[in-house]
Amino acid sequence: MFHFILGLPWLVVLLRFILPLPWIWPAKALLAGVLLVASQQVLLNRISSGSVFAPEYPRPLIIVLNFLFGATLLLAVFQITLDAASLVLALVEGQFPAVPPEVRYIIGLAAFGLAAFGVAGAVRIPPVKNVEIAIRDLPDAFDGYRLLQLTDLHLSRLFPASWAEALVKKANDLKTDLIVVTGDFIDGRLEKRRADVAPLAKLEAPDGIFAIPGNHEYYFGYDDWMEHDASLGMRMLMNEHAVIEREAGRIVIAGVTDLAAFGRSMPNPDLAAALKDAPSEAPIILLDHQPRMAAETAKAGIALQLSGHTHGGMVLGLDRLVARANGGFVSGHYQVGGMQLYVNNGTALWPGFAFRLGRPSELTVFTLRRNNS
Repeated sequence: MFHFILGLPWLVVLLRFILPLPWIWPAKALLAGVLLVASQQVLLNRISSGSVFAPEYPRPLIIVLNFLFGATLLLAVFQITLDAASLVLALVEGQFPAVPPEVRYIIGLAAFGLAAFGVAGAVRIPPVKNVEIAIRDLPDAFDGYRLLQLTDLHLSRLFPASWAEALVKKANDLKTDLIVVTGDFIDGRLEKRRADVAPLAKLEAPDGIFAIPGNHEYYFGYDDWMEHDASLGMRMLMNEHAVIEREAGRIVIAGVTDLAAFGRSMPNPDLAAALKDAPSEAPIILLDHQPRMAAETAKAGIALQLSGHTHGGMVLGLDRLVARANGGFVSGHYQVGGMQLYVNNGTALWPGFAFRLGRPSELTVFTLRRNNS
């Protein structure tokens, strides 16, 4: 059923865009066939690589398939819009207007152009986004403290070692006090991704590198990945916390496991365990991969929750649907009761839909400020 749903935009493009074109049949068949293959790239991933999440074929092919899939989706949207406009005109004028081929060429060029832009935006090294967060009772020593969040790296054949190396260099050049990674490091098992994650061992920050698992770690050998990520110099906060001290001040960095643990033989997220014995006067920054439990988490006295998972919704409009599946949270800064929540658009994203329009990737640097009000 899932693959059939993914094929529906292609069916719209076939019936309403390709067939009316004044082309010879072999050309129409070729275009239809290429777009059909791209619309079923998730099925190709399953057949060729054993997982919908981790295509193991060459990076250029992954990029091309994402480009063609994105173009198909956009073509379907543009064609439906064109048909709706034609219907309105038919109701006004009493007959359907003839659509010149030039109109279809224009929407075709627009779809393919936007698709190229969307894929390029998805696979780049993200730009830096600076965010100031005012925290009540933040110790004076932490006023101006800088924290870098990386999330949803999805290291894979699409985001390989060379991409990770460039990312790590840019992250280190920011010279933040602390780096956190809020899950979804990879797509693929350890034996496939060992070289791709190796550059993460070079991440540097004076107060360390802290991380939590995301849902994708559970799909590819959770125990192996937790052990390996820790071997790269990251402290994995699996229902645990760490205390950062400066002069007489302290803050707490806490982390929980992911909701994907439910139904599996791995530790379920446990906020109470993560906060056990944390100093009561210290503001708490919580790392939680998925944002959908934020309303409940806010009751625990958390100052700031950092999440990812949503990829910002990837495309304006589509982000509204993604928000509905994530407690209403999809991108950016939220006030949830007495807690602040930041949902990161992601450093990268899943190779099965590497596409961004209006929801750019980000390297997010948080500067903490004392809120005296």
